[in-house]
Amino acid sequence: MKVLVVGNGGREHALAWKLAQSPIIKNVYVATGNAGTYREPKVENVAIDPLQFEQLTDFVKTQHIDFTVVGPEAPLVAGIVDYFTSKDLLCLGPTAVNAQLEGSKVFSKAFMQRHGIPTARSQVFTDPEAGKQYLAKCTYPLVIKADGLASGKGVVIATDESMAKQTIDEILSQKRFGEAGNQIIIEDFIKGEEVSFIVLCDGEHYIPFPTSQDHKARDDGDKGPNTGGMGAYSPAPLVNEQLHAKILSEVIEPTLKGLALEGNPFKGFLYAGLMISPNQDIHVLEYNCRFGDPETQPILMRLQSDFAQMCLDALHGKLSLYTPQWDPQFAIGVVLAANGYPDRPQLGDVCPTLNDIPANDFYKVFHAGTKIEEGKITISGGRVLCVCALGDTLLDAKTKAYRLVKKVAWDSVFYRNDIGDKALK
Repeated sequence: MKVLVVGNGGREHALAWKLAQSPIIKNVYVATGNAGTYREPKVENVAIDPLQFEQLTDFVKTQHIDFTVVGPEAPLVAGIVDYFTSKDLLCLGPTAVNAQLEGSKVFSKAFMQRHGIPTARSQVFTDPEAGKQYLAKCTYPLVIKADGLASGKGVVIATDESMAKQTIDEILSQKRFGEAGNQIIIEDFIKGEEVSFIVLCDGEHYIPFPTSQDHKARDDGDKGPNTGGMGAYSPAPLVNEQLHAKILSEVIEPTLKGLALEGNPFKGFLYAGLMISPNQDIHVLEYNCRFGDPETQPILMRLQSDFAQMCLDALHGKLSLYTPQWDPQFAIGVVLAANGYPDRPQLGDVCPTLNDIPANDFYKVFHAGTKIEEGKITISGGRVLCVCALGDTLLDAKTKAYRLVKKVAWDSVFYRNDIGDKALK
């Protein structure tokens, strides 16, 4: 069989890598891919933009590709699954309607309120002055979110009224996030720990993936601006069996049931970003309608089952028959970013040491913002690599990962030094 992966980040490198391991897969194509997918066995990059649906479907038909897996959110929100389906092509992901759970925070908040899914109290604003007037009623810190897609950077935690007013102006008046900031949500700040909970759905059934925790803030100690994610680990020790069952019953199942009741059964990866309070109350911070990045990388490091078969079963509504197997080890991924990320990443530098890293079953360097230029791997995006390692304990995995980080780091590299510390503490 042949499969197409849509996207060019670290998540898509991990998806292509794991799909290529399947005995039922002959070729994996990635549009557009990166320097990492370029070097993978059985994997070939394709120079087609993920939003060029007609070109993608023409390529799928010409190459007789059996199914497509979509990585990033933008093509999902733009309706890639609907378009492929109209051409009688198999494409794993939610429809454009369901992708609005991620594409519009206003949409997702209204959905959660309709179906009794726990989330923070909030208000929606399109007028900056009205938003500023509302601040007088608020306590701090509070959270301000751009409504639309902002590559994981559209959330600001305002510590006082002055910062909140500045953020409202930046999003609504100055259009810091463009059209994604036509509306904002101002919501209560919920104390606790963030957990990523991801399931694969086939329209009726679902399979929970191992728990994970992302690190959204740029700097050590969860300081600095929000990013697309600076690292992740799996499993998350915070989520015990009781909390796992509670997440399924209070969040995942009501979400899937609600979508089905509204005539939109969900197919693809559903990711709930959760805040877990000290007494284990759950609040949904956000939905993503795709596999997380960088959670995908450490999670797929632990997958021992046939990922291609799992995706096919999801496409054909057969997940109730599938029981995946997972490595009991811990996995951790550390993101290496370009200096200046997330606002002004320094691009164009060469990553010379990557050619010196041999293959190993216990670690993997996934590429994100890289490309091949004149035979060299150069930096083309803010998040450049995700260095992953497996270990018998989380500390063992962290030690191995950071040892490899030191080997692949370049002069202007930026990364957090504390990925995994919150669990270790």
